[in-house]
Amino acid sequence: MNRNPWIFGVGGLVLGIVLTAVVGFYSLPGMMMLEDESPRPFEPTVAAFEQAVADGGWTVLAVHDMQQILERHGHQVAAVKVFELCSSRYSAEVLAEDDARLISPLMPCRVAIYEKSDGSTHIARMNSELMARPFGGVIARVMNLAAVETEDIIASVLQGGS
Repeated sequence: MNRNPWIFGVGGLVLGIVLTAVVGFYSLPGMMMLEDESPRPFEPTVAAFEQAVADGGWTVLAVHDMQQILERHGHQVAAVKVFELCSSRYSAEVLAEDDARLISPLMPCRVAIYEKSDGSTHIARMNSELMARPFGGVIARVMNLAAVETEDIIASVLQGGS
């Protein structure tokens, strides 16, 4: 198996050690994932998000309705939709470079909208800016640009009301 030492390099190891030492092992998941409460109920949040994605020049490639999928298998969960988002200019830039294709398993960008047991609606996604740091180069630059745009899309949804 030919593994690219770039991802497993000293920078990634040092970052992991520093983060673990500074914030503690159990707070890392909270840093790697971001969650915000929506001011809207579930369906209006979904509609506002889909519109904000289109307005931002991004594309929704797929929507996974996890509630519906799990219901078909006999499980009951609250509403959860996972969106796969793509910005063709960012995807093309990363996928054009052999070494950068390493991050293709993280593509497309994913955002989840879900209900909690108290009826509140939340938007969650990977902290792409944090995840990009160990990579450096084109990967870090493009992931950061995509993260900023994704956060802008989400911010526009969060500014709305019921």
